[in-house]
Amino acid sequence: MSFVIHGIGVSSGIAIGHAQLMAHAAFEVPHYDVSKSQIEAEVARFDRAMDETHTELQSLIENLPVNAPPEYAAFVQLHLMILNDPTLAEEPRVRIREQHCNAEWALKQQMDMLVAEFEAIEDAYLRERRADVEQVVERVLKGLMGRAGLQPRPGAGETILIAHDLAPSDVVHFKQQRFEAFLTDVGGVTSHTAILARSLNVPAVVSLRHARELIHDRDLLIVDGSLGAVIVNPDREVLAEYRLRASELQIERRKLARLRTSPAKTFDGTPIELHANIELPGDMEQVQASGATGIGLFRSEFLFLDRNGLPTEEEQFVAYRQVAEEIRGQPVIIRTLDLGADKQLTGLTHEGDNPALGLRAVRLCLAEPQLFRTQLRAILRAAQFGDVRLLIPMLSGVGEMRQVFAAIEDAKASLRRDGLPCRDDIPVGGMIEVPATAIMLRPFLDALDFVSVGTNDLIQYTLAIDRTDGAVSHLYDPTHPAILQLVASVIKAGARVGKPVALCGEMAGEVRLTRLLLGLGLREFSMHPANVPAVKQRVLQTDLREAETLARRILASTDPDKVQTLLERLNG
Repeated sequence: MSFVIHGIGVSSGIAIGHAQLMAHAAFEVPHYDVSKSQIEAEVARFDRAMDETHTELQSLIENLPVNAPPEYAAFVQLHLMILNDPTLAEEPRVRIREQHCNAEWALKQQMDMLVAEFEAIEDAYLRERRADVEQVVERVLKGLMGRAGLQPRPGAGETILIAHDLAPSDVVHFKQQRFEAFLTDVGGVTSHTAILARSLNVPAVVSLRHARELIHDRDLLIVDGSLGAVIVNPDREVLAEYRLRASELQIERRKLARLRTSPAKTFDGTPIELHANIELPGDMEQVQASGATGIGLFRSEFLFLDRNGLPTEEEQFVAYRQVAEEIRGQPVIIRTLDLGADKQLTGLTHEGDNPALGLRAVRLCLAEPQLFRTQLRAILRAAQFGDVRLLIPMLSGVGEMRQVFAAIEDAKASLRRDGLPCRDDIPVGGMIEVPATAIMLRPFLDALDFVSVGTNDLIQYTLAIDRTDGAVSHLYDPTHPAILQLVASVIKAGARVGKPVALCGEMAGEVRLTRLLLGLGLREFSMHPANVPAVKQRVLQTDLREAETLARRILASTDPDKVQTLLERLNG
């Protein structure tokens, strides 16, 4: 039966493929009774999953790359020890026999008991080992539940991933895989699923609510990211129509790719900088193909995700140096760690009641001076190999800024003591994403070399909207008059004192907002590489004088409907 479900389209385009359901197995486990005659078969099923997991971990140890850090092997060995411990290897078998329950439920109940015991331990290091228990159980559960893991099925053709939600650490993994589209039950326009999909240039629809209940594994799907629609098991006519539309979109993308070497200038010749946002050094191939003229935002925290333990100074130095060298003299703006909100590290970050307003970003770095010093040293060393600049996230007070400068000087001094060369005059900028900073901008401009407007959080904090919550995502509006007033005031203040102002939030990659931002005076955009060609095309087609005139009218309006009418006229 064919039917359509609707959500929020967060990455445009059309994808056609088969569904692959992703379950966070450790938290979504079926529970059902097992008949007495099937108990031993259920125990045998549990044993097979344990054996498969043991083989998988042993294979990881035997096939580690020669240059892999030594802690990788220790990490896998620890997981093998946990797997072989009788509390996991034997107790679930007892539960299956005594409770007549399925193997997944028995293992999940045992895990919950062990996690509770770890959480009661006073020693911080031992308490953190609960995460290792959860990860081992997750592997076994995936085997029990027949999950293929976070990768497309071999030989399955085009695959569309369906999940409840995607974590920031999934971004690291999906950079190495190929899915045609992403669908999630929750999320908003700037959720990590949305950002991931746009960075990979694949369609995505979020906030589908019950997608994983309505869609079955291997169902044929059409995903229309522009309309926010998912067509399940389409008939022949609809399928043929969408295949034609997908082909037309592919032709349009090839046309845009021809603009790669064209300078980004408005119709009247004003040069515009179009930079790229990246998460990992591996993104540089896409940056170079896009025609971006620099890295406006290197989200360094992604070097810390999807791994056990923190990256060393040397690992970070190698990553930063690689990007600086590959960009060949163009600017590389490295944002210091922005962990602690939706990007958590076990044992380091603290979720709190509201992590978006808690110990995160620069606050976390200042609270963990050794962590901060290690990163600063790595960046300062890499800065010798290109036009590297430092960007500090979530500054909210002048006192924080002074502490950051003191930390930078301390890192320089420590490098000199160690006899390691570093760049002494590295430019330092700040992200404007807290309303208080945007309102009281002058002291920041006086001290910093440049600023970059992070609209994702600026919008979230100004409008009091959780940007990852699908229930309120319709209220997340980058064209809200208050947001436009703040962005315009930052651009104007920077121009007044001769300090560069960039915009690196998702707003920068929205083609419908390009002319508005140009009209407000923005001359430096930073976005996902996939968005650069379309934004460049809009820049080339923009009459700056006309854009400035309409932007002033939009800025003067407090009527949302009038703003949208004028925006449509600006893009007409």
